[in-house]
Amino acid sequence: MTPAGTGALLGLFGGVGAVLVWRGVPLRRTASLEARIAPYVSRPAGRGWRAVARRALQAAAGACGRLLGSTPAVRARLDVLDPEREVAHHRAEQVLWALAGAGAGALLCGAAALRGSLTPVAALGLLVSGALAGALLRDAALARRVQRRRAEVEEELPAVAELLALSVGAGEGVAAALHRVAGNGGALAADLRRALAEAGTGAPLVEALTATADRLGVPALGRFVDGLAVAVESGSPLAAVLRAQAADARESQRRRLLEEGGRREVRMLVPVVFGVLPVTVVFAVFPGLAQLDLGP
Repeated sequence: MTPAGTGALLGLFGGVGAVLVWRGVPLRRTASLEARIAPYVSRPAGRGWRAVARRALQAAAGACGRLLGSTPAVRARLDVLDPEREVAHHRAEQVLWALAGAGAGALLCGAAALRGSLTPVAALGLLVSGALAGALLRDAALARRVQRRRAEVEEELPAVAELLALSVGAGEGVAAALHRVAGNGGALAADLRRALAEAGTGAPLVEALTATADRLGVPALGRFVDGLAVAVESGSPLAAVLRAQAADARESQRRRLLEEGGRREVRMLVPVVFGVLPVTVVFAVFPGLAQLDLGP
């Protein structure tokens, strides 16, 4: 190519570049209609592989949260046992239990390695399974403690209601009767003391009792507090209302005991049917079979 042709080509490239740079200057750039309304319109969900991967990760995170105990569920359980305890403490205990489970898995890996039947995939599976089992066991232990606490509250409710009815019938006010009952021992008495402490800081007594019932999640206690609140607000005879609530709590406890007795009767049949009865049949039939001459 001649020098003149080379210069013309370079000049052409330079001119095109200058035009592109001039058109790209921000002062001369005009935003399109789509760019102007995009910040005010919600974008549709993506359909690419990134959106699919994001939804899959969100679903997996939600499943792990439900399996290991989501933060709201753990907070509700801790409120039943100790409202002042933080969720982070439970998570730290879950980590410790997971490490203990991983340690148990490592011991199993060592035992399998001594026998020469351990593969890397199996070792990884044992470690992950042990850690997951430890975290799940800690959450299950917390749920079990909450269940026992609610059962204790439901069991103590009839006696507490009767004591309140006697105190109010003797002429004491609701707050004084609650202070007298809360001085005793028991799970429900501790929750009543906490509610009275909240009422002492300025909160209405009925609202403090309602918050306690909602926090514990015991239906019988919720009905009792609702009846007490209605009686206080409407001016009904409080002693009669408390006696009726005590009778309702006793009836609820009786139904619960009958249901528990029915379930235990069914459980008692399992060893009888699958253990005692087959052994009895074998001992009754086998001697006769042994005496029979089944030969030709």
